[in-house]
Amino acid sequence: MFSKETIREISAVAKSLDIEPAALLAIAEVESAGKAYALVKGRKEPMIRFEGHYFDRRLSPDNRAKARTQRLSSPNAGGVPNPKTQEARWHLLERATAIDRKAAYESVSWGLGQVMGTHWAWLGFANVDALVRQARSGVAGQTRLMERYIEKSGLVPAIRRHDWDAFARGYNGPDYKRHAYHTKIAAAYKRYKASEAGTETAMTSLSGDAPARNSPTVALPGAPPAKTAQAGGWRAMWRKLANFLWRG
Repeated sequence: MFSKETIREISAVAKSLDIEPAALLAIAEVESAGKAYALVKGRKEPMIRFEGHYFDRRLSPDNRAKARTQRLSSPNAGGVPNPKTQEARWHLLERATAIDRKAAYESVSWGLGQVMGTHWAWLGFANVDALVRQARSGVAGQTRLMERYIEKSGLVPAIRRHDWDAFARGYNGPDYKRHAYHTKIAAAYKRYKASEAGTETAMTSLSGDAPARNSPTVALPGAPPAKTAQAGGWRAMWRKLANFLWRG
């Protein structure tokens, strides 16, 4: 699950796009497996995935031969397996950049939205290094990168309609069903929406607009009527809200 900071940043971007926070949170969770960063050599780095077949296409003949010898590139998708740990993936990327930095950065999907570096010009960046700097600038930078890609791809209407098939097709490509992106996003959205509804109910109760659930309606003998009668309900709701806000 995402941290409180990550939820806040993603929710802010969702509001700027005029979509539900639960929808953007669901998309980000499926893309990044619910993690905003990994610790690599003591630094918080965005989650990455290296695509060896992308790298292969972007290299000169001499560099391609070198990369293939070092098992850093392949003409086939999946020909260069991604290591299980992010630290190992960053090491793999470091080796690739020693051959061709630009081609290596273009061959990585970056951050919460797993945006490919090869899209840097299309997304309006001066170069691929500018895209990478944004992805490495923190949770806010990663979220804004995802926002750029969604807007540029024209996928906001699909999100508003909750048309996860159309969204996944546009975001993940025509092979999206094989990886069940649409059903994973739908399930995550349903879960975030339920959590959101639970928080709103708790906040309404805490504000006094509705009685706290299971709180007594009759004052205890000798006690101040409202405060003591609902004390148990108040405490329960505070605990519930605190657990939601701080989980993950």
